[in-house]
Amino acid sequence: MALQSLQHADDQMQECIDNCLEAAQVCEWCADACAEEGGEMARCIRLCRDVADLTALHARFMARNSAYSDDLAAICADACEECADECANHDHAHCQECAEVLPKCVESCREMASA
Repeated sequence: MALQSLQHADDQMQECIDNCLEAAQVCEWCADACAEEGGEMARCIRLCRDVADLTALHARFMARNSAYSDDLAAICADACEECADECANHDHAHCQECAEVLPKCVESCREMASA
């Protein structure tokens, strides 16, 4: 993986980058699948889209060693936590997958925010 060669990325940062990219992917999938479900899925869709954008941005900030990465890490963790809670309320496989993946991102982003 190309990002592993970043000189400033220690194991903790690399894990967070990986978790953020995985969160972005699963949230994009969940939001798209929720749109097909219809009904009461608007909140889930909005949260998943927000998390997909935030986590992708945070991964990019970490890759370029941005001074704003720690601040964004805290926001990312909060958004991922809220999204995971929302997804856990739905029985759809995509929502359950999202609810399972996001806690790893919450944990690694909180660690980055406090580093």
